[in-house]
Amino acid sequence: MPLLLIDRETVARLLTFERCTPLMREAMIALSTGRTKQLLRQIIDLDGGRAFGVMPGAMDEAFGAKLISVYPENAAKGVQSHQGLLTLFEPASGAPVAVIHAGEVTAIRTAAASAAATQALARPDARELAILGAGEQARMHALAIAQARKLDGVRLWARATNKAETLAASLRDALNLPVIVHDTVEDAVAGADIICTTTAAHDPILESAWVADGAHVNVVGSSRAGPREIDDALVVRGRLFADHREGVLRQGAEFLHAKAAGLIGDDHVLGEIGEVMAGSVPGRTEESDVTLCKSLGSVVQDIASGWLIYREALASGAGVSVPF
Repeated sequence: MPLLLIDRETVARLLTFERCTPLMREAMIALSTGRTKQLLRQIIDLDGGRAFGVMPGAMDEAFGAKLISVYPENAAKGVQSHQGLLTLFEPASGAPVAVIHAGEVTAIRTAAASAAATQALARPDARELAILGAGEQARMHALAIAQARKLDGVRLWARATNKAETLAASLRDALNLPVIVHDTVEDAVAGADIICTTTAAHDPILESAWVADGAHVNVVGSSRAGPREIDDALVVRGRLFADHREGVLRQGAEFLHAKAAGLIGDDHVLGEIGEVMAGSVPGRTEESDVTLCKSLGSVVQDIASGWLIYREALASGAGVSVPF
């Protein structure tokens, strides 16, 4: 079979949030109902806070692996911080069939997964979104959640105020909504119904005392043990759900810190978001609940996204076919 090479522009065109958000719901249900296989991500630390990750996994439709580099300083240069390849194999023959731009897949599916979690856990009347951060994921999360939920406005905070102002101007045009930049995290989240932490913070930027009863929080920025975005009090207070239970128990920084402090045990992770979506585990039980979805990112999200892109590219003649 020919090998299809699929670039960033094609990924962005084919993997819209309208398609990816429900796809992430299906992928997370598949993960939580045992219809997928995946190993914990393997991470090699590089110099200067950089990293290289390997994420293998399998679904009924396809199996494969994502190879990804993380270079945080790239954002200041207008280059994606996450760069790499998503390689897909088809299960009938075991042949590799696609190599896909993994940076763009990661950018879209991460935000779409948070949008799907927001649909499952946020109050039905939640309409005010706060985004912490001003990088690629901040923008993607605003776009994805605005597509999934009708919003009244967006609040932004970032350490670099100029970046936040630039992002706000872009989002006003894209969403046709009020987008306000705030000087402090406390001001940004005051009264917010949905909060997304999308920063590279090493120490907590979001405190429980600032989060209103009934809010839903997508905790996204830290994808490994160590750096954390929310304080122990918020972890303890929240109804905590994992994208992948084993991953959060072993690599979820916010959970691990609160556990090490003796504040919680493993049972504080109430379930996986896929179990909530499947209806086997209750999510929000009271209007006043603060719900947390800790996202490390699962390779099944990448494989499901990649398979959709591959099928669409194959059908439309997109991509570059290479004899293999």
